[in-house]
Amino acid sequence: MRVNSTSTTRTRAAVGLTVAALAAGATAGAGPATAGPATARPQAAPAAAAAYCGAAHRIEQKLSTGTTWRMCWRYDSKAGLVLEDISYQPKGERRPIKILNSARLGQIHVPYDDGTIEYDDLTGFDFAQGLMNLAPGECPGGTIKTVKVPDSVNGTPTIKGLCTTTRSRGHAYRMQGDTANQVYQAAGKDLLVYTVNQVGWYEYMTEWRFQDDGAITMNVGATGSLSWDDYDAGDGRGWPIGKGAKAQATSHSHNAFWRLDFALDGSTKNSVEQYDSTVTAPARGRQAPTTKTTRTRITRELAGDSRNYRWWRVVSAAGKNKDGHPRSYEIVPGPTTKYPGRGFTKHDLYVTQYDKCELFASNNPGDCGRGAGTSVDKWVNGQALKHPVVWMNIGFHHIARDEDQQPMPVHWQGFSIAPRDVTAMNPLTPAGLGWQNGHWEPRR
Repeated sequence: MRVNSTSTTRTRAAVGLTVAALAAGATAGAGPATAGPATARPQAAPAAAAAYCGAAHRIEQKLSTGTTWRMCWRYDSKAGLVLEDISYQPKGERRPIKILNSARLGQIHVPYDDGTIEYDDLTGFDFAQGLMNLAPGECPGGTIKTVKVPDSVNGTPTIKGLCTTTRSRGHAYRMQGDTANQVYQAAGKDLLVYTVNQVGWYEYMTEWRFQDDGAITMNVGATGSLSWDDYDAGDGRGWPIGKGAKAQATSHSHNAFWRLDFALDGSTKNSVEQYDSTVTAPARGRQAPTTKTTRTRITRELAGDSRNYRWWRVVSAAGKNKDGHPRSYEIVPGPTTKYPGRGFTKHDLYVTQYDKCELFASNNPGDCGRGAGTSVDKWVNGQALKHPVVWMNIGFHHIARDEDQQPMPVHWQGFSIAPRDVTAMNPLTPAGLGWQNGHWEPRR
């Protein structure tokens, strides 16, 4: 929560985080593409691959199941944590498989239900400047890295604020074998990378989970405190907090954006595909309905909406798995409440042609060229996709409750990208099942 919506400033109130907050989490569907007029804008040169980072800015973790993740990190004065040059190497692969040039938050947009105010927390309210020191207990079994905050305004430019650790996520798989006494099962392991940033009364946990099966899950968790200055929703756009019905906490939305710059197999010349399935009633002589799936190649910039039986994937133009299939990553949206109040929040997914100036989904600073606009919806104008950048929008409508005080339990929003044909088999396949690739018959 912020201070009273008529105020132009917000009070910072530090609220301690507990290890229990780390245990909560949420993982994160895929119509025709929509695009504006096909008017070209000046084309920026593609970004170079992230330069090699020294030990202080390198993250490399081999998980107990055999998968190694590698990446570089840096801290941006507005976006906060930025991860670059991300690669994945499961057991059985001789070299790392590059996935992303960069991954970062693209904005957290917070409009209030009474229409008096809205915030762009990354570019308008010093999200990055609010990086919090982490206690050792908040990073169990891991390492807390020291972060130098660029352009610091709070007099503390160096913060022990980046946690890297590992965690179990429960079953990775379980399969009954051919005999009653043969069970294949394993627990999945993740590399967890996260920071906490305070914005007003909120503390945002920005969490990146790199799974041993190749999936990446991106979450933002909001915790901290409800603002006592914000109990002024007398127009019915709030919820009573505390005794009686005098203190009405104003309802609001959190529209979180992520920006992913893909570079599968080291190349930015990836393609984007959309899949839609239709289900029809059983045909004569058939027992069940039939389902048909069609593929649409997205060749120009896209403003897309999730629907039942729809999904997207980003496909490598440079590499194939050992079965000869092009590597790709599927976009897996999480639960969302889409906010219709602004043009840039009206769609779930945007795919834009890379431009080094286009960094934030709304209130984008800097001059991106004449008529370019300052939000992601304005950048979808029909350009051909040669170097696609994916923007994901996940919304949460926060109607406060008595249980939100004090402190406020973490509420999560996010999504995942899942490997599709990156490896020829499940990268965690046990040795005894490695021969069962494709059509197989039981051994005699």
